[in-house]
Amino acid sequence: MSRLVEAVVGTLILTNLLVLLYGVASRYLLGRSPIWMDELSRFLIIACALLMAGVVLIRNEHMRIGLLEQRLPLPLARLLKLYQWLLILVISAGFCWYSWHYAFSVSRFTTMGLGISRTWPVLSLPLGFGLLFVFNLLRGPFGCKEARS
Repeated sequence: MSRLVEAVVGTLILTNLLVLLYGVASRYLLGRSPIWMDELSRFLIIACALLMAGVVLIRNEHMRIGLLEQRLPLPLARLLKLYQWLLILVISAGFCWYSWHYAFSVSRFTTMGLGISRTWPVLSLPLGFGLLFVFNLLRGPFGCKEARS
């Protein structure tokens, strides 16, 4: 599942690169770039970051400080990890639910540059938080190796 998300995000990054190259070329050749270029690029970058959040979490490649976990005795460290796991589940589920409703509440508004419904770019929020919820749930509270030195 993480490889599928990586492939989608890789495609979005490639698309963003092509959009930016098009904008630079048109600015250089025509003296101006299309107004929709900046907007689309921004939406693609935000979508990439949100969609990769769950993958980064299960691989333990996100930025975090594990000092407290390393200093606590093993039973308390495991309790802290369980708390962190539950907290991520609750927060990601809450944000997924709220952002899903928000995405459809802005459907009557359109973006300035692209002229599309605001729902489309905002859908990256519930998708990203939903993937974070699913990946965290599948990983479990003790999915990452416990680093003890």
